[in-house]
Amino acid sequence: MTTVDPITRAIIKNALASAADEMAVGLYRTAYSTIVRDVLDFSTSLCDAAGTQIAQGTTIPFHMGAVPSAMETLLQKFEGDIEPGDVFIMNDPFGGGMHTPDIFIVKPIFAEDRRIAFAVATAHHLDLGGRIPGTSACDNTDIFQEGLRIPWLKLYRRGQPDDSLFALFQTNVRVPHMTLGDLRAQMSACHTGEQALQQLVGRYGLETFEACTRELLDYTERLIRAQIATWPDGESSFTDYMDSDGCGGPRVKIQCTITVAGDHLTVDFTGSAPQVRGSLNCTESFTSSVVYLCVRAVMREDIPNTAGMFRPIKVIAPSGTVLNGKLPAASSMRGVTGFRTADVVFGALAQIVPAQVKAAGEGGNSLVIIGGLRRETAEAYVYYELISGTWGARPDRDGNDGLCNPCNVASNISVEEAESNYPVRINRYGLVQDSGGAGKFRGGMAIDREWKLLEGEATLTIRSDRRDHPPYGLAGGLPGKGSVNILRQADREETLPTMVSQPMHEGEVFYHRQPGGGGFGTPLERDQQAVVRDVRDERISREAAREEFGVVLDRLTLQVDQAATDALRGGNNA
Repeated sequence: MTTVDPITRAIIKNALASAADEMAVGLYRTAYSTIVRDVLDFSTSLCDAAGTQIAQGTTIPFHMGAVPSAMETLLQKFEGDIEPGDVFIMNDPFGGGMHTPDIFIVKPIFAEDRRIAFAVATAHHLDLGGRIPGTSACDNTDIFQEGLRIPWLKLYRRGQPDDSLFALFQTNVRVPHMTLGDLRAQMSACHTGEQALQQLVGRYGLETFEACTRELLDYTERLIRAQIATWPDGESSFTDYMDSDGCGGPRVKIQCTITVAGDHLTVDFTGSAPQVRGSLNCTESFTSSVVYLCVRAVMREDIPNTAGMFRPIKVIAPSGTVLNGKLPAASSMRGVTGFRTADVVFGALAQIVPAQVKAAGEGGNSLVIIGGLRRETAEAYVYYELISGTWGARPDRDGNDGLCNPCNVASNISVEEAESNYPVRINRYGLVQDSGGAGKFRGGMAIDREWKLLEGEATLTIRSDRRDHPPYGLAGGLPGKGSVNILRQADREETLPTMVSQPMHEGEVFYHRQPGGGGFGTPLERDQQAVVRDVRDERISREAAREEFGVVLDRLTLQVDQAATDALRGGNNA
C-alpha cells in the first residue's frame, strides 16, 4: 500500500475540507428559497468510493452523522449500476433519510476510469406537498401527510435528466420554481465537489489520494479515542422533556446514559418515550448524528470531520421510541427532538467533562411557517423561518445573545427580506430583558419577534418548546425564562400552544418569544460590576439585580449600595 508523507497528507486533508466548504458556498449562492439561501438549512459532504464520509462543509452539524446511513442504503440499491454522469436523489426517512423536507443529492465522482468518491448535498426544501404549506407540522400524524417520499432514484442517468421526476416535482409541490431551483443548486454544489476532487487526483495521483483518505479516517479515529481515554470511566445519566407530543398530548421524555470505557463511548437512550402521535419522531440515523455532534463539540477544534469519529461511539436508540420511530411514524418536525436530545447528551457530558459543557440554550431554533395564496395572483407562497436564538452560560463566561444554537448553523431571515417578498410585516424583533438564567455567568437573552399578516388567510405553523420545561442551568445556575406564543386580534389575544398549526387571518399578529439560556454557577457569585453593566445595558432590570443576583443599586447613580448588597448576599462579597 502507498505511504504518504505527513506534509502531503495534511495538504490533501485541508484540500478536502476546503472543497466541501466550496460546495457549500456554491449552494448558498445559487439557491432560490429563503430556507436555504437565508436560513442556511443545508449541508455538503464528500465521501470516498465506498461511501465513507471524508469531509463535511461548515454547515448544519445535525446532518453530519446521517450521511453514512444515506450512503449505505444508496449502495445497497445501486452498487454495480453507478456510472459517470449519474445523479441520485432521496428523502425517505425509512430509506436512509431524516425527514421528507431534507433531500439528499449525490453525485459519484470518477477519475482514471474508476469511481473515486461521492459528492453529497443535503438541503431542507421549502415545500414538498403534503397536508399544509411548508409540508412540516407538529400535528402531522403519519408519514403519508408529509409530502413526497422519495426512495433512492436516479435523477440523472449518464448525464441525462429523468424528465418524469422533474414533472412529478412540478406537479406536487406548492412552490415548484423554488423546489426545482434548490435541487439544481444542490447539483451545482456536487459538480463543484467533483471538479475539486478530480483536480486533486490529477495533481497527486489516484494512489496517493486513496491512501490519504484511508489514513485520514484512521487519524480521526485515533484523535477521538485519545480524547475519550482522558475521560473518567463510568456512567452518567440525564433526563429532559419536550412540552408535548406535537398534538397537544403529554410531555415527551428523553433519557440518556453515557458509559465511558477506556477509549470507547456507549450512548444509550433506553427509557425514552415511545414514538409519539405527532411528527416529532426521529430516525436512528438522525439520533446518532445528534450524539456525534455533541461528542465532537466537547473535543479539540482541529479534529477532521470524517466518519472516523463515529468508530469509537456506539449509539443505542431502541426501535419504536421517539428516537427511532417505526413506519408510519411522522417525522417532519423531528428537529425539536434533536435539539432536546442534544440538551440531554450535553447534560450527561457535563458530569464527565464539566469544564467543557455549557448550560442549556434556547432549546433549538423556533420554526414559524406562514403559507397561503397571494391576493392578486392566487400564487402559493410559503414563508418559512427558523428563529436563531441564544446560548446557555458557559463555565467561564456569559451565554451568547442572538446566536444560533450550537447544534445548528442557521440565520434569521432579515426584516427586509421578509417584508419585501411576503405579505407580512415585522412589528418587533429584539432581545428580551431578564430572560437569561441567573448565575455566576448569565444565560443568553431570549429573542422575540412579531409578525402581522397583511392580506388574506394563511396557515400558521409553529414549532417551539421549553415553556413548561425551561432551559436548565448548571453548577447552581438558574434556568432561563420559558417561551411564549400569543396570537393577537383587534379586540383580544390568545395564548397558543408551543406546537400548533391553525388558520391565521388578515390583520392578526403573532408574537413569539424564545426561551432564554440557562445560567452557570451560583448567582450570588456573579461579579457585582458585571451586574451593574447588565443593568446599564438593559440586559437585566434593577429588580432582577436585587432579587436574582443580590445586588442593590442606587436608583440615581446605578452604583452598588454595598451595605445593602452585603446584607442580601449574607456578607458574601465574592
